[in-house]
Amino acid sequence: MSWIEALILGVIQGLTEFLPVSSSGHLTIGATLFGMNGEENLTFAVVVHAATVLSTIVVLWSEVSYLFKSFFSFRWNEGTSFVCKILLSMIPVGIVGLFFKDYVESIFGSGLLIVGCMLLLTAVLLTFSYYAKPRQKEVISYKDAFIIGLAQACAVLPGLSRSGSTIATGLLLGNKKEQVAKFSFLMVIIPILGEAFLNLIKGDFAVEASGLSATVLVTGFLAAFVSGTIACKWMISLVSKGKLIYFAIYCLVLGLGTVIYSLVA
Repeated sequence: MSWIEALILGVIQGLTEFLPVSSSGHLTIGATLFGMNGEENLTFAVVVHAATVLSTIVVLWSEVSYLFKSFFSFRWNEGTSFVCKILLSMIPVGIVGLFFKDYVESIFGSGLLIVGCMLLLTAVLLTFSYYAKPRQKEVISYKDAFIIGLAQACAVLPGLSRSGSTIATGLLLGNKKEQVAKFSFLMVIIPILGEAFLNLIKGDFAVEASGLSATVLVTGFLAAFVSGTIACKWMISLVSKGKLIYFAIYCLVLGLGTVIYSLVA
């Protein structure tokens, strides 16, 4: 992979991590077009995902610092309750990561057909959330937090947008738009950082085996961080204004195109 390809893929990752169009699906499509092998794809994905998590922390720093202080104050308050909801939402994806990691990784190398199908499913979810008008709740409940966590666990499939699935699920459950958008972005911080740390400890972060240079990885990281910072701010604004239907149309078109390409290629 050249540094220009890393720059392009990094920008794609940063934008699509927060926009409800599936970063994993776009990375898989990009990797296929650039002829990347599985080891390159996985290693690069870990790096750029870590970059987008860092951009989340930067954009939502006031919320992150408040929740951190609340949790370690060891007093039960609104912030502590919110942290517990985030931890509860992480259980499903934690189970998938611990017991089904090899299976998930094999899916990432199974071609573009599943990516296209999952993009179409993302379009359906976004459409339902746009037209559904449930009664608005004041706060995200523990039950809703767990259900949103289930949506996040399902979104490990390439092409099924994590932010799209979690935000759409939260909206269908009747939660307020800006509140569920921030919850969706905050709930992914620990799982991604935890996965990166475990891969580093276990030696699965195979930089040498992937053949990727330091220049490529740094370029991808910086591109994903900058574009992710922009996209995170933009997405919170878009969700608040209820404009997810445009992303549903985009996922529908891209999903159909990907399915057709995978069948004729």
